[in-house]
Amino acid sequence: MSCDAVAFSAMLLFASFSPDAQANAAPAVVQQGQPPASVAGEPLFVDIVGRARKLKAQTEAYRAALPKDPAAVAAALKGWDRFGVKIGELSDLDMKGHVTLKERGAVDDLKCILRGISQDLPEKLKAVTEAKTVKDQDLALRDMVYLLNDNVEVITAPPQPAA
Repeated sequence: MSCDAVAFSAMLLFASFSPDAQANAAPAVVQQGQPPASVAGEPLFVDIVGRARKLKAQTEAYRAALPKDPAAVAAALKGWDRFGVKIGELSDLDMKGHVTLKERGAVDDLKCILRGISQDLPEKLKAVTEAKTVKDQDLALRDMVYLLNDNVEVITAPPQPAA
């Protein structure tokens, strides 16, 4: 299965699944049939989760502040340029997480999901920026909320054994 297919499948799975994070877990060697060690307590992944949560809250605030008329012309969003920089930084961290896991020889799907999120974040940002109506802007922001939520949940979900 390609990383893109894995990322899409994970997005669908995590859209309705919200487990608690496992903190301070150390990386371990993955054995066949054994779940990989959680990375949720490692500094890089803690940073990713923290940033994604903050950006998700900010994205939800943007949605709440949109004009109520869905046919209206897309609204200028206060602080959007700075928000875009933060999304770019998170995208870079997700790619760093992907590379880190790949270098460790990880065989689980997390490395592919992180790569997919890294690639999708700039696309969602562009969709919001290019929206012509408030309705389109709201839909793009909603998609970004889902993606940022997935960014948290794929890292904090308990690891599953390799298939």
